[in-house]
Amino acid sequence: MKFLENINLRNEVLAGLTVAMTMIPESLSFAILAGLSPLTGLYAAFLMGLVTSVLGGRPGMVSGGAGATVVVLIALAAGHGVQYLFAAVVLAGILQLLVGLFKLGKFVRLIPQPVMYGFLNGLAIIIFMAQVQQFRLPSDPSSWMSGTALYTMLGLTLLTVLIVLGFPKLTKKIPASLVAILVVFGLVSVWGIDTKKVADIASVSGSLPTFHIPDIAWTFETLKLIFPYSLVMAGVGLIESLLTLNMVDEITNTKGKSNKEAMAQGVANMVNGFFGGMGGCAMVAQTLVNLDAGARTRISSFIGAIAILVIILVGAPFIEQIPMAALVGVMMMVAIGTFQWISLRVVNKFPRSDIFVGILVAAITVILHNLALAVLAGVVVSALVFAWDNAKRIRARKYVDEAGIKHYEIYGPLFFGSTAAFMEKFDVPQDPVAVVIDFKESRVVDMSAIDALNKITERYAKQGKHVQLRHLSPDCRSLLKNAEGVVQVDVWEDPTYKVMPKD
Repeated sequence: MKFLENINLRNEVLAGLTVAMTMIPESLSFAILAGLSPLTGLYAAFLMGLVTSVLGGRPGMVSGGAGATVVVLIALAAGHGVQYLFAAVVLAGILQLLVGLFKLGKFVRLIPQPVMYGFLNGLAIIIFMAQVQQFRLPSDPSSWMSGTALYTMLGLTLLTVLIVLGFPKLTKKIPASLVAILVVFGLVSVWGIDTKKVADIASVSGSLPTFHIPDIAWTFETLKLIFPYSLVMAGVGLIESLLTLNMVDEITNTKGKSNKEAMAQGVANMVNGFFGGMGGCAMVAQTLVNLDAGARTRISSFIGAIAILVIILVGAPFIEQIPMAALVGVMMMVAIGTFQWISLRVVNKFPRSDIFVGILVAAITVILHNLALAVLAGVVVSALVFAWDNAKRIRARKYVDEAGIKHYEIYGPLFFGSTAAFMEKFDVPQDPVAVVIDFKESRVVDMSAIDALNKITERYAKQGKHVQLRHLSPDCRSLLKNAEGVVQVDVWEDPTYKVMPKD
């Protein structure tokens, strides 16, 4: 019971209900976009939310049938049928489970801040543009609303935004998003306002999901067909989930468990494939709605999942009458909240390379809707920039002591990018017979650096000169071809770093 004493149960329940309301139209839209049954999207929202709320590594985070993952599978479903999609979702879940089991989730820490900014800004634009699409006619999705229908939709959306902005000034005990949805729903119902509703997208009524093994040919040829789709889906899902986990960590000043979350995402997707869901991952927008409503535990996401199931079974007639304008307004505010406005305020203080990376990631996210590719491109460019900057930092302090021995004190990391500059520091023909190269202020990072050390010692050896390498780690010494008689070992101050560390 002590656990419950620190929980605002009302906030958790109301936040879960709000999340369910905002997740339904998004799940329906993504399912229809992929050419699937609307229930396939709702099942994904229920199953992903239920499993990750129980097994996940980040309380407060919401998972569901996300467009980022299902977009990857559209071609597979269109070309081979929904059963192959379910099989691909199961395989993607297995791959995600393995990532968690082998504790590979920690590599999300390698994602730089500019990439995070670009990812979130691009995602905010996608969320906002998706809401703009709701201003199309329900009877003809290729045409935009006009006249009274457009003005009504705009007015109700604006009212929703104003309630979301203003209600917290009165009280924060009830989620403003939920209040906005209920107020707009009440106005439309009482006054009989003719406007686009959830029912105009698709029906949300159905039965409990049932277990079934995907009806496909279980052969190696099938594995070759679905594996690329599963691999990309697993990557996209994990990247979005772990980035969302990091975002929640920053907002709540707590620490989530990335490997546990990866395993939970994997199990959830496996369950999806066997129970008729389209799969998914963490959802940034719904997570922000959840946190803004005051949720901080697993209870809210669990309540949200159960609420979606109840809606599927008995609540469809009510939910289908909710005006889309209310949901659009809530999601637009989420998009505005997702956008990292601080990245614009401090843009003049960022290095140009970081600005470029942020814009690149945002552009790829918006244009291609491929979050995995966007983040990968950002990480690669950031790594290249980092390597280039550090390659220019290698330098040497040179002096000759009283005994006539020339010293080279190396500063900066020695790695593949700096080896050429390192080799240029030495004047082998003009140096005295005895030379000392000191790495006390440097680090030998990789095998390219080891090769450079082998080459420089060989050059001095051919000139009949003796060179000593000081302050090298034990693994560096063991990798040098001619270490014997060359490396001076000062045990009491020898560094303990390793070349190409495994951890």
